[in-house]
Amino acid sequence: MHVAGLLGALVAATAVTAAPSPKLPYFRGTRPRPAVQNFVSNVASAQYNLTDIPGKPTTKAPHSNIWATLSNDEAAEVVSFLHNQTALNLTAASDAGSWDNQITVIDLAVPNKTETLKYLSGKGPKPPRMAYATIMFNSVDEPYVEDYLVGPLPVSANTTYHPYSFRTTKGTSKVRNYDADSDATYKFMVDAAKTCDDIVEDLLGAPTDSWDIWGIDPLWHEDGRVISWVGFWGVPESVFDGETLLPQGLYMKFDFTGRDPSGWAFLGWLHDGIFYPTTADFRHAWSNGKVAKTTRNAGMNETWIGTDRDGAELPYDNRPPPIQIAPGGQRFAIDEDAQYVEWMDFSFYWSFRRDTGMRLWDIKYQNQTVLYELGLNEALAHYAGNDPVQSGTAYLDTWYGFGPYAFETIEGYDCPTYAHYAPTTFFANEVATTHRKSICFFEDTESFPIQRHANGQYVAATKNVVFKMKSVSTVGNYDYSFVYSFMLDGSIGVEVMASGYIQSAYYAKNGEYGYRIHDGLSGSMHDHVLNWKADFDVLGTQNTFAMHTVEPKEVKYPWSNHTRSTMHLVRDTLKNEDNATLHWPANGKSMYLVYNAEEKNKFGEERAWRIMPSIGGAGMHATIQNSSNLGPSLNFAKAPLYVTKHHDSEFSSAHASNAYDPYNPVVDFAKYLNGENLEQEDLVLWFNLGMHHVPHTGDLGNTVHTTAHAGMIMSPHNYLLRDPSRRSSQMVRLNYNSSASDVVSDILTFGGQQASGLFNLTAIQPDYKAYIGDSNVRKFPYDPQHPYNDTESIV
Repeated sequence: MHVAGLLGALVAATAVTAAPSPKLPYFRGTRPRPAVQNFVSNVASAQYNLTDIPGKPTTKAPHSNIWATLSNDEAAEVVSFLHNQTALNLTAASDAGSWDNQITVIDLAVPNKTETLKYLSGKGPKPPRMAYATIMFNSVDEPYVEDYLVGPLPVSANTTYHPYSFRTTKGTSKVRNYDADSDATYKFMVDAAKTCDDIVEDLLGAPTDSWDIWGIDPLWHEDGRVISWVGFWGVPESVFDGETLLPQGLYMKFDFTGRDPSGWAFLGWLHDGIFYPTTADFRHAWSNGKVAKTTRNAGMNETWIGTDRDGAELPYDNRPPPIQIAPGGQRFAIDEDAQYVEWMDFSFYWSFRRDTGMRLWDIKYQNQTVLYELGLNEALAHYAGNDPVQSGTAYLDTWYGFGPYAFETIEGYDCPTYAHYAPTTFFANEVATTHRKSICFFEDTESFPIQRHANGQYVAATKNVVFKMKSVSTVGNYDYSFVYSFMLDGSIGVEVMASGYIQSAYYAKNGEYGYRIHDGLSGSMHDHVLNWKADFDVLGTQNTFAMHTVEPKEVKYPWSNHTRSTMHLVRDTLKNEDNATLHWPANGKSMYLVYNAEEKNKFGEERAWRIMPSIGGAGMHATIQNSSNLGPSLNFAKAPLYVTKHHDSEFSSAHASNAYDPYNPVVDFAKYLNGENLEQEDLVLWFNLGMHHVPHTGDLGNTVHTTAHAGMIMSPHNYLLRDPSRRSSQMVRLNYNSSASDVVSDILTFGGQQASGLFNLTAIQPDYKAYIGDSNVRKFPYDPQHPYNDTESIV
């Protein structure tokens, strides 16, 4: 019913025998009205006393979490074991220099799906616990990084180690490290800059040591040489770390080929679009007044880079806003030890990885597995601009890791105060770091019902209660919020939101690449592309991917004298990986479905799950298809969606070490698409979320979540015989007759309880003094009795 008809039905309620109004399409013809049920709920008995809130529900996971992060003891054992392998020539990370071998990352080597499914079905043994360790080999002239597989755990006489090459596309995880001497190269940059301290002070208002110098990521490879470009950035003197808002428009070029500093070279200055190949050229131009002074990006003591409240107070805004409460207490159950959750018809396990953060496993709906695995693989931020730093920047964020920067969430802001909080732990540089309260679980009620309807005799609605799991990672200047949502209709949502500081550009001659947003500032345009793996197992591992498309058609029906313009549903399936690079169709005309072709409902339709964009930049892909910065390491980001046949070796669309040498990636996603059959196979979907971000003045001081927001939704499609949210007790139906003296005759609440009594708001106020950040334990030598805080950001 359109809006006018709906409003008319509510306002002009008529008797059953009244003549239908021509303006109310619902009442046309002889369409019957629903009969009034003779059931009146007892509203008084449905009150929920807030003084008697029950404790948290408990549950026991059906099996141990074989995907769980390594324990502190396991990680410590792995570190100790590797240090005892003399062939590795390891130095403790706390003592290691640029010419020492050291362990940089330790994490669980997730067991193969093939072995895991046999174990879960009772047809095979429990997969052994295995770890992988990333080791940086710096004690050689050509330093490299390589992953090693260590296990089984706990460490025993049977434990071995060997290069971990199985989950790579190039046959090895060994990758050249061209930035092993970063401390020395930084000193080389500063020394080169100091030769022009007087020029820098004249152009920028302060000498070299008042500025920060950093630049492109990853390093360039030109004609066999390793090239770096760096720019000058302002250093804020306040608590606000808005350095990425303070580019100064002065750049330096270097050649850092090899490890011998005598072979390194300074290659020139760039200012105001003019390149000076030597310092002598730059000084000569400056001495002769030919170097123009451009607007400096000040901000060290200015409020515009801050995040505090600024400007006139909004009307009534100092009053407390609406808040979320949970008057019935927690309505979901968690097994903390197993990292296992149950809510309504859903259950799943979770884990946490240093590279990609939180991950979900064995997601069941109504006790049937829907997704074996769901989690982030990689996050790309590719920039553009008229200067070499912006043009040369393309971050692959798993190199930095989402785990190290998943700091403690803020109660009442990131998550409701009533949320259930869980800690996360990662292992890097032989230190175990735990961020408490860095994952939260909570129910939320959306601002709209999941279902509603009204006519002249009744109005009905069901509360839209959603269960959410959330984590926030501050990777450098950007804060990424990740949310997994579970809904009463069976839908599963994936969302990412970005905030924090933009990485900006200098404004001069940059109009083609962004808006001028402050005195000397351009919002540097860039793409965010975040890739997810969704390993579907719909009613088994034999699945098919289908496209059901709404298409126009001209039809001459036997009951019509004329051809009619109409539309029909065209059903097609994806045959093989040759056509498995997909774009979301124009006009949203196609439904993308995953199903087991052998499993149909009683009407003969496949019991499917549908995947579709839900908000913002869902389904986007990288604008730059052939990146000068990333080469084949960008292959996962070239389209919105891919479908591949599962292989244990094809574990992720990317690898954290790809950033070391992007043109020779450890994992090249394009090699997964090799023409294999996709009909009734174990299918994996790889989808991208993100945003094409051209920052504007509203991105100062921080980008807001409102528009930097993308989401995907996966929903049952002919999977059940009706809407499963009908099982919820959180609904109401009001039978009414506006012409009667007692308008509402029946109130049906279906067992759903309403809260009553007084709620102690003081008791749920967050204790911000209790915010910790993290706790660290050195893994070599292992000392769990002496944790310390070491929260750091990249910039």
